[in-house]
Amino acid sequence: MTRPGPAPSRIVIQDVSPQIEGGRHPVKRVVGEPVLVGATVFADGHDRLHVVVSHHPPRAAGSGAKGWIDVAMTSVNPGLDRWEAGFTPATVGIHRFEVQAWIDHVATWRDATRRKIDAGVDTPGDLLAGAGLLEGLAELGPKREARALRAVAAALAGGDATIVTDDEAGRAIEAVAQIALRRSDAASGDTLTVAVERERALFSSWYELFPRSTWTGSPEPRAGTLRDVIDHLDEIAALGFDIVYLPPVHPIGSAFRKGPDNTGGAGPDDPGSPWAIGGPAGGHTAVHPDLGTLDDVVELAASAGALGLDLALDLAFQCSPDHPWVAEHPEWFRHRPDGSIQYAENPPKKYQDIYPLDFESAAWRTLWDALLEVTLFWAERGVRVFRVDNPHTKPFPFWEWLIAEVQKRHAGTIFLAEAFTRPAVMRRLGQVGFTQGYTYFTWRTSKQELVEYFSELASPPSADEFRPNAWPTTPDILPEHLQHAPLEAFALRVVLAATLSPSYGVFGPSFELGETVPVHLPEGGTREELARSEKYEVRHWDLADGRTLRPLLTELNRIRGEQLALHTLRTLRFHGADNDALICFSKTAHTGPSSDPSDPGRASVLVVVNLDPHGTQGGVVDLDLWALGVDPDRPYTVTDLLGGDTYTWSGSRAYVELDPGRRPAHVFRVAQVSESRETSP
Repeated sequence: MTRPGPAPSRIVIQDVSPQIEGGRHPVKRVVGEPVLVGATVFADGHDRLHVVVSHHPPRAAGSGAKGWIDVAMTSVNPGLDRWEAGFTPATVGIHRFEVQAWIDHVATWRDATRRKIDAGVDTPGDLLAGAGLLEGLAELGPKREARALRAVAAALAGGDATIVTDDEAGRAIEAVAQIALRRSDAASGDTLTVAVERERALFSSWYELFPRSTWTGSPEPRAGTLRDVIDHLDEIAALGFDIVYLPPVHPIGSAFRKGPDNTGGAGPDDPGSPWAIGGPAGGHTAVHPDLGTLDDVVELAASAGALGLDLALDLAFQCSPDHPWVAEHPEWFRHRPDGSIQYAENPPKKYQDIYPLDFESAAWRTLWDALLEVTLFWAERGVRVFRVDNPHTKPFPFWEWLIAEVQKRHAGTIFLAEAFTRPAVMRRLGQVGFTQGYTYFTWRTSKQELVEYFSELASPPSADEFRPNAWPTTPDILPEHLQHAPLEAFALRVVLAATLSPSYGVFGPSFELGETVPVHLPEGGTREELARSEKYEVRHWDLADGRTLRPLLTELNRIRGEQLALHTLRTLRFHGADNDALICFSKTAHTGPSSDPSDPGRASVLVVVNLDPHGTQGGVVDLDLWALGVDPDRPYTVTDLLGGDTYTWSGSRAYVELDPGRRPAHVFRVAQVSESRETSP
């Protein structure tokens, strides 16, 4: 006769969050960013459950990292059987977690027996049953726990009901029993993963510049070099940025080179687009001779690191017709029926100076390996941040493989996806490993658009799979609302970018000076692109003359560095305002066991922005005081970190007025008035 095995588990574990595609991809976090785990857990009947989230940090070589760490989950909604608990990852890498549950037979027995005792029912049989339960568990548990269980079992058998009636004693023996109960009855949910990165993956400020436009000397202007960029690093660091991003620094092809404003027929002095990569001097692992040498890149990365800056380089996996690969590896390109290679198009734009690579060619494996080698080449020279050009035009499996391979060798490497495309595609890039992604912020201008879009980004599942990086403009994009606009329009847009999103970037001197003239089309109208773009010509900038956004950028970056609430997206909350030209929102810092709520850097931040760059706007804001951590029955202060003024408010409603010529926004630090201050004369 076949001996029956153990009965199937009575416990159901489902709807575990956070997860992406059933655990197919890891959710995103950075070191110190909490992971709140939720699950629906239940069983038949009325037995008590014990539920934990078990978390396993990555096992680093030689670190002596321990195994699974349990955090008890709390029943947050008993009627819906919903449980929650959190853990805070402390190391970079892939963390694993799973929800486990078992029947807590000891707690169930204690509850039932105590009800009888409270009702005056005689319980000798129940005490003996408890003794038998603990004796059985002693056989399953480690020796130390077994001794404690047997001692209590003996007391119960002798009629001692202390552990039933004394809460402290009862909870103590329940805790001891969990090891044995878990061994005998635990059910586990799926093992899920969290990709934990360094803080800069979530919180960063980018400054983009073209090396060839960095010369500021006299008397004769010339094209800048990588050495000139090194000379500008102190200035960029003083502005408060932490990533300096350079477009491609490689040789530029001559064939079909573009002239100013993306016109054809470049003249002999036109430098061409840096994205038309490759020429006689080399391809993706070479530096344009006019910019400098590989040693200059290494020194630039090291000099940036010494100032707390990361150097970001552009990964543009495409080639000019003059790229060495065109002759050496024609199998890596898509050909027309006549045998010629297909150039890039984005109708009505034509990029005859660029040949896309064919990721589905028969030689795809050697192509993929070559592109990985390109990325590793620059990572080995100190580059730990890559802005990736048009990643949505390459296969998702390619990126999933390449990013994992690079991060395996160079932990902490950041990849920013430059993809202005469909929402599902942008999310997928985040799922397969991109650290950050460009956003639709560039075109979201009305209060309703901003509220809807950023509410979506700040909430799961978006917040678990896609980290936004907000750019008001780029070398390719001058949106309509900034064409021929006053500098105040640029100011309000950068305040929104820097406070709504933990990561944002600006397109260098062009943005600082508020350049507003778009490309005018021959047939009339304009293109959503800046005229005289540095993408096609060398520019020389004078940032010392006239109005610039430099003071505002410096202040915003200072505030962002000091206020931890602005380091996150998940706590973003929008508040009411009776004027649609005013947008009001807040953020709070993540809290943990070592958090000090009195630390000014951990205060809630409340932002009010005037969306009208042309005139003063005022109105009443209606605040969710609970979201701000404010007691509604006590006064609180709001200190404008942009202007320094402090106001004392009471209740949820306050009047705000903003003149864009003086100040585009309030960035308030919110503090509850202390009891001693409140009662002092």
